[in-house]
Amino acid sequence: MKFSEKESSSVDHIHLTREQEAQLQVESLGEKLKVVIDKLPPEGVTLVEILDLVGQDSLMLLAVFLSLVFLIPVSIPGVSTLFGAAILLIGVNRLFGRKLWLPKSFRNRIVSTDKLRIALERALVWFHRLERMSRPHRLNRLTSDGLMEILNNCSLILGAVLLMVPFGLVPFSNTLPALSIIFLAIGLLQRDGVCILLGYLANFVTIIYFTVLIAGGGMAIREALRHLLG
Repeated sequence: MKFSEKESSSVDHIHLTREQEAQLQVESLGEKLKVVIDKLPPEGVTLVEILDLVGQDSLMLLAVFLSLVFLIPVSIPGVSTLFGAAILLIGVNRLFGRKLWLPKSFRNRIVSTDKLRIALERALVWFHRLERMSRPHRLNRLTSDGLMEILNNCSLILGAVLLMVPFGLVPFSNTLPALSIIFLAIGLLQRDGVCILLGYLANFVTIIYFTVLIAGGGMAIREALRHLLG
């Protein structure tokens, strides 16, 4: 997936039809995402255009959309940095109760629509399976305001940071934090505490996985140096 800067700072916004807006209000999360995927422009899409499609008030839906592509075990280098940074900003803005702000350099980066749509449509199959696990209003205390809201937003931020770790070519290194973000976002949208717990668990498993990778890499380097130095 290649990125390029738009020559002009102006962005042509894409608007959903009234019928599609109605769909976003009444359909399941997976069907809402399918509407957004179908509406992607043919040549290339920027983050601000994706935000315009999803809607300013649907930041968790945007976080799910940006995470979907990473449900494929091996991701393409560079994409996790861009999308992970956007999800990080979503979490930070939620934590401080502010509207989403994206740096100009991120807003206007173009992602190939063809490659993005193919990846999203493949990942949407898995998302439908994850979505079926959700039940609204389970363990409501985990989705309450106050301390739990802060913890949930911090967990979302942690998932975004883990997504940005440069292990893109390592299997599941993007998939695990993406699962955390998706579970947390579904949990917050559906007020489903079980999904929130699954999001926490995915973050925990990701940290363990990365620790093993780093420790294993360190041991391999030490062994190689020992053989070289006799």
